Amino acid sequence: MGGEASVVTRFAPSPTGFLHIGGARTALFNWLHARHHGGRFLLRIEDTDRARSTPEATQAILDGLRWLGLDWDGEAVSQFSRAERHAEAAKMMLEAGAAYRCYATQEEIEAFRAEAKAAGRPPLFVSPWRDADPATVRDAPFVVRLKAPRTGETVVEDLVQGRIAWANETLDDLVLLRSDGTPTYMLAVVVDDHDMGITHVIRGDDHLTNAARQTLIYRALGWEVPQFAHIPLIHGPDGAKLSKRHGALGLEAYAAMGFVPEAMRNYLARLGWSHGDAEFFTTEQAIEWFSIDKVGKAPARFDLKRLENLSGQHIRAMADPDLLRELEAFAAREHGRQFTDAEREALLKAMPGMKERSKTLVELLEMGRFILGKRPFEPDGKAAKVLDEGAVAMLAKLTEHLQDASWTAPELEAEVRRFAEAEGLSLGKVAQPVRVALCGRTVSPSVFEMMEVIGRDESLARLRDRIGAAA
Repeated sequence: MGGEASVVTRFAPSPTGFLHIGGARTALFNWLHARHHGGRFLLRIEDTDRARSTPEATQAILDGLRWLGLDWDGEAVSQFSRAERHAEAAKMMLEAGAAYRCYATQEEIEAFRAEAKAAGRPPLFVSPWRDADPATVRDAPFVVRLKAPRTGETVVEDLVQGRIAWANETLDDLVLLRSDGTPTYMLAVVVDDHDMGITHVIRGDDHLTNAARQTLIYRALGWEVPQFAHIPLIHGPDGAKLSKRHGALGLEAYAAMGFVPEAMRNYLARLGWSHGDAEFFTTEQAIEWFSIDKVGKAPARFDLKRLENLSGQHIRAMADPDLLRELEAFAAREHGRQFTDAEREALLKAMPGMKERSKTLVELLEMGRFILGKRPFEPDGKAAKVLDEGAVAMLAKLTEHLQDASWTAPELEAEVRRFAEAEGLSLGKVAQPVRVALCGRTVSPSVFEMMEVIGRDESLARLRDRIGAAA
């Protein structure tokens, strides 16, 4: 790992909705870059849009980051609470001659743009107040505008996109303070990033033009410009920008689908960044390997199947006690279900077999149904078809046969095999009805592992439930 303890990154979401996949990946890249260099990762809530910002959305963002395992340093900063500081910075620019008061009305601005368009000129507003005597004060509403350079170019050496240059004549004198004295987003971001000591601004490439305009504000204030890294947006499988129709849901939806945070971190890291051919890696490896210059310029494509596959790999790789904790947290969060000590003990015993067959915590919880459910286990529609008259008669015979069996999975399997051969049946023809009797499903952990976990009395009782139900 690098020793640049001076590296400071930030994630700065607007609390107008849930934390979606794109925002989560941006947060992850900032977190990985900071952690790789032993630096700091800060959180700022850009809540200046008071009409759209809600406490619920702010909470959803915090919950999403916590679920993803992205810990931030210090307290989250509210941008809205710093409005006075933003205004102070605008006044500093006014005093330095780097900004000016513009008294142009909205009607005058629109008339200027219409005239420019008709004459075939760019509709960039050129304020008649730009070069007015600073001492000129009118008793009328005004905005404070940046006095942007009119010649030359503004260059950003982007860590992902490379060198990008804008002709200054294409950059307008952007508004810093509105007529009511409130700061604009463009000013607030620069002041906050400077005051928070941000060294690297890592964000979506939809902010690329903002980098040029914000660079001008930094220079007008005489502040050092941070390093920019604009990462490509995530696209859907069809190549279009990721949207809700592709499954661009809030992180809480993926948590509800049962994906484990480790898998989501792994998958999001691979969306646009790579380390050789590594697909599956731990968070510790991601921190060690991460380098912002290895982020590609092309948009990454979101693929739910790959996420499911990675989730299965991470579930299988997790230590059983850790996985049990994840499962219990999931059951409590999504179903209000608390496990008893006996259930925990049984789940831990069954975990090796259960996790081999599960890609998500939803599937893992379903696998644990034979422990968490209650007698009688009513078969679902598909399972009910397995229990025809012949299968029930066979179960009655088998139940008698198992009375004196040794109750370990290998011994039970050997016993059931002997029974199947004696009856002229395949193992599957015997095992599947037993499975349905034990858990009411056609998909479950190994029949013999289930029998060992729940024990002799409970296993035989469930078999008799089904025999009795058919009588």
